Amino acid sequence: MLLEGPALVTLAPEDWDRVCGYGEIVFARTTPEQKLRIVEEFRRRGSVVAATGDGVNDAPALRAADVGVAVATGSDVAIEAADLVLLDRFDSIVEAIRLGRLVFQNLQKVIAYLLPAGSWSEIWPVLVNVFLGVPLPLSAFLMIIICVFTDLFMSLSLIMEREEFDLLSLPPRDHRRDHLINGRIYGQAYLFTGFLETTAAHAMFFLYYWRRARIPARDLFLLFERYADGFHGYGPAELADFQATGQCVYFVTLVILQWGNILAVRNRRLSILQADPFTRRRRNPWLLLSMLASLVIAVFVTEVPGIRALFGTAPVPLEFWFIPLPLALGLLCLDEVRKLLVRLFPRGPLAAVAW
Repeated sequence: MLLEGPALVTLAPEDWDRVCGYGEIVFARTTPEQKLRIVEEFRRRGSVVAATGDGVNDAPALRAADVGVAVATGSDVAIEAADLVLLDRFDSIVEAIRLGRLVFQNLQKVIAYLLPAGSWSEIWPVLVNVFLGVPLPLSAFLMIIICVFTDLFMSLSLIMEREEFDLLSLPPRDHRRDHLINGRIYGQAYLFTGFLETTAAHAMFFLYYWRRARIPARDLFLLFERYADGFHGYGPAELADFQATGQCVYFVTLVILQWGNILAVRNRRLSILQADPFTRRRRNPWLLLSMLASLVIAVFVTEVPGIRALFGTAPVPLEFWFIPLPLALGLLCLDEVRKLLVRLFPRGPLAAVAW
């Protein structure tokens, strides 16, 4: 559709409804007031509007648009009114849009990765300790290690992820509704991944008590102050050692489960078989290096005698380093099933709530 400036004066609101519904429109010979009205009419109907210009007469439209784009060679008034100033070629804005969407998408992946272990799986040990009387499954020191070290390196590697699909094919994001974090990400992080990680880590904690001390899980509930000298015939030093080692088992389990989590969140829709971290198109060497770094940190915290004596950690039995590996693989496989169902039934109920 082609509309010239004089024709805009005669348009009624219902005419603007039809005009704004077109996919491609050319406005020609427009005055500054008409440019401003074009921006306002589109925004009034829920569109995300970008306006470009380099002259003084473009300033009102640049200021009113969601994103005003000026060029470095334009007037000072246009540059002052714009949100974005292009220093290079005008077509570089296309690459800027692509990179902006990639950064936004990767930040969502970082959030979806950090929430399960960094908050959900750390608050539940406190809750079961305070309200259910279970010996604290995770110490404050190990919580800090997860948040500040092991999860930090792996979350940074997600920033280096490449686009999963053509980002320019997506419609513009509505900043009033499409926020960086939303209910879908919370659901993925807490109700799916967080639930699985918390359940598995607590199961490993209770399994250690049974294998090492022959204390069943049911006897660890509602203990409160009764976890003391004489409990199941053990002295204070032995009980303290059981708890310290159990906390490190919980910690190591979370670290390894986060490997499965990071392999899952790096692809929102594609299977890991379609976009693995090794092929050239989606290669991310920082991902494997960050996983290795988290393992080194976990070994350092639990195995170095000086650290153990200073912060009350304990060595983890060898079997509890290997048991979490199939659990991490299981977490990845469950998320692969979720992605498969979303791809097969894009209009189904699962796709409606998938992040």
